[in-house]
Amino acid sequence: MKPHLLWLALLLGGCAAEQAPRAQLTPGVNFSAYKTYNFMDVKARTEGTTPTYITGVPEIKQAITQELERRGYRQSDTPDLWVNIGVVTQNKVQTRETNIRDAPRYIGQRNYHWQSEQVVVNRYSEGTASIELVDAARNERVWEGTLTSIISPNSDKRAKRIDKATAELFASYPVPAQL
Repeated sequence: MKPHLLWLALLLGGCAAEQAPRAQLTPGVNFSAYKTYNFMDVKARTEGTTPTYITGVPEIKQAITQELERRGYRQSDTPDLWVNIGVVTQNKVQTRETNIRDAPRYIGQRNYHWQSEQVVVNRYSEGTASIELVDAARNERVWEGTLTSIISPNSDKRAKRIDKATAELFASYPVPAQL
């Protein structure tokens, strides 16, 4: 089974536009009947054989905990809801196309040449994270939220972005926050 694309994308902060959070719920589920939650184990899956730590998972867990507790849920060893977090990251390259204003190249004997080409402007990591809430009794997913964005190397920015994105994602959750 493919690793779940989860909510790491919230970690993101940076230069590219982030995608709007998306949430999907199972129709007919009474979300107010759930009272407790806990997290499933998060394991990094990579192409190699050695798992790696995924940046931002603790921040994601903290943000989810905050949002669920604002809705009256409490953490328990025998939860009504399991929270499954999955994260996929991808290294990306941002390029731009040269234009005539870029200096032509001198190729000898007073011969200049210009050709449009792609030049690297930036290298960054993009993350996609999703949160799945699973009914513990039925072992069935009842809600999923997904986010994609640039991952900030600055931990403070990353944590703030995760908190903000998590709040936006849970704004569409069926149980409203109890400020």
